[in-house]
Amino acid sequence: MIILGIDPGTQYTGYGVIDVEAGAERLVEYGVLRLDAQKSHPLRLKHIYDRLTQVIERCLPDECALEMPVYGRNPQSMLKLGRAQAAAMLAVLNRGIPARQYTPKEVKKAVTGNGNASKEQVRYMVCSILRLTGDGSGDGTGDATTMGLDASDALAVALCHAHRGPEASRPGYSGWEAFLRANPDRMK
Repeated sequence: MIILGIDPGTQYTGYGVIDVEAGAERLVEYGVLRLDAQKSHPLRLKHIYDRLTQVIERCLPDECALEMPVYGRNPQSMLKLGRAQAAAMLAVLNRGIPARQYTPKEVKKAVTGNGNASKEQVRYMVCSILRLTGDGSGDGTGDATTMGLDASDALAVALCHAHRGPEASRPGYSGWEAFLRANPDRMK
């Protein structure tokens, strides 16, 4: 099953595509859409829609997972973030791909075991789970030292869906100890 994870934003939108087969995750592609702050908000939304449509056509995901905005201090910022999420969701739904939303805490907990993990901790676990190394030699498709936080967040959303989604074939873990017992090969 191919899963597209999206971390929508008004300045940067991260995306990550993984392939889940027999309980193992493999990186397909990741990237960050850098949105020109000088352009109007509607044009940035169009850019999100158009670029994610290209990713969908190239990678042909079976399912999609999006991180949802949960709160913010500035109502205007939250409104814009919600619109960015809607643009991403429309790109997916217009191709008949089921979409599911996850809160940032759900994503962090699914990937790190801690719902309050930092972005750097999330990136570290994403790279560990997908077996990416500092020199990019993991499976030849990524570099743990240069992966941006928006891209690692998007991959974390995809991994969260793989672990917790309706089609998930992997068990949940009650914490780090349970995860390590079930995955001794992932310890260094």
